[in-house]
Formats: sequence, structure tokens, C-alpha cells
Amino acid sequence: MTKSAILSVSRVGAGYNGKQVIHDLSFSVLEHEVVGLLGVNGCGKTTLLKSICGIIPYDGNIEICGQNLRHLNARQLARLCSYIPQRSGISIDISALDVVLMGFNPELKILETPDAAMRKKAMEMLSLVKLDSRADDNYSSFSEGQKQLCILARSMVRECSLMLMDEPESALDFGGRYFMLDAVKKATAQRPCSALVTLHDPQLALNVCTRILLIKSGCIISEIEPGKSGISEIEQQLTKIYGPLSVRQCAGKNGKSQFVLIKE
Repeated sequence: MTKSAILSVSRVGAGYNGKQVIHDLSFSVLEHEVVGLLGVNGCGKTTLLKSICGIIPYDGNIEICGQNLRHLNARQLARLCSYIPQRSGISIDISALDVVLMGFNPELKILETPDAAMRKKAMEMLSLVKLDSRADDNYSSFSEGQKQLCILARSMVRECSLMLMDEPESALDFGGRYFMLDAVKKATAQRPCSALVTLHDPQLALNVCTRILLIKSGCIISEIEPGKSGISEIEQQLTKIYGPLSVRQCAGKNGKSQFVLIKE
């Protein structure tokens, strides 16, 4: 069965203060995919996500579920996609549960409050990220990693079509990084949705993502499919970004094969 495109990006360029950061980018993200964006700092990963979110202006064309982004207002866009920024920007005193309930805002009318079903769903998402015991705690008291997990719960509480995530693993420890991305992978497998994720860790990307787009100087220079690309091809492509490295596959104690990277 042919998968439909959740996100279509065609010849998109964007930047700041008259200086273009990304140039002529074209790609698509299909249903059930977790697509990773890899590249060094400043290559344009965050700029691309901000363009898709409608935060900054752009040239070219972006469609989500066949709907042109230029024809959507902020509320309509929020119904189609969720966004996890590098920093949440929440600075007020608010409980973790209320942060997750924010995910329902696009569905609520002005002054309407979340109903019992929404609160139950929010608690389920907090349980998924193992923060249900802290539902009533002040969000500002959380560690940066816990905040990221709470925002993940917010992004998953409502079944939107596209999850956009900007370095969601940056504040998490080793186990937390795999836990977060595995949760995203399971969600995209179970729902008619997909995810576009910027990452710093190429090893994590290889072990979690369906496809990986490599960005350099604002351009997509190559693509990797971890399940299909050979080891030598993966090494060759990643070397364009990170310099000489070796890629190996080994099995863990559970027998599951994993990619391992060694910097040469």
C-alpha cells in the first residue's frame, strides 16, 4: 500500500535579517515515518522547522496533509502539527498537568476548559513519560530533561498528523534519549502521523529514524535509510558532515541489532 505524504516541502528557502540560511530545500515525509535532520550547528535545521511552523517567513511551498501552509491560520496549523522547540519558553507557575493540557488548546473555544476526557488523556501521556506522580508539581521545578518529557507528553496528547521536534534529546541523559525517540516511533507506527526531528547524535538517528536527511550549509546533501543503506554508504554520507568515522552493527544482549559509530 502506498503511503500518503504528511509533509511536502518544495524549493523552500528562509533566513533572518535578509540573510538566507536554508536554500531550495525539497523533500517529503510520509505517513508513519520518523525522519531525522542531521547537521552541524548553524546548518539550518532549526530554521527549517520554524518555517514549517509558520514562525518565520519563507520562499517556496509547504503542504501538510495536502493543505498549503500559506492558506492556514495559526489555529488551523496547530490542529495539524505539534512543535517541541529547543526550550519550552514557559516561565509562569503552572502544573505539569496543565502544561500537557495545553496540547488541546487548538480544539478549545475561547474560555473553554479541558473536559474530563482530556484530563484523563493528559494523565495517560504523563504516565507514558513517567511523570504522572508529579502531575500537580510546578513545571518550573523540573529539570530540563523532565521539562522536555513533559512537552513531549503535550505534543502527543492530541493525535495530530505531524510532530515537529527540535533537538528533543539535548537535555536528556543516555537512557532518556532513546526512551523519548522510541515513544515517538511507537506513536507514528500506531497513528496516521509522522515526525520530523532535528538531532545532534547521528548514532541515535541511525537507530531510531526511518530516514535521515543530511544538511550542510543550508542544503540537503544526501539521504540515508538505516534499514536499507549499506554500512559503507552510511559511512560515506556521514563523513561529509562529521569527518572520518566508522559505522558498525552489533547485537545487544536482547539480540537486537544496533548501529555504533566510532570517530576516526
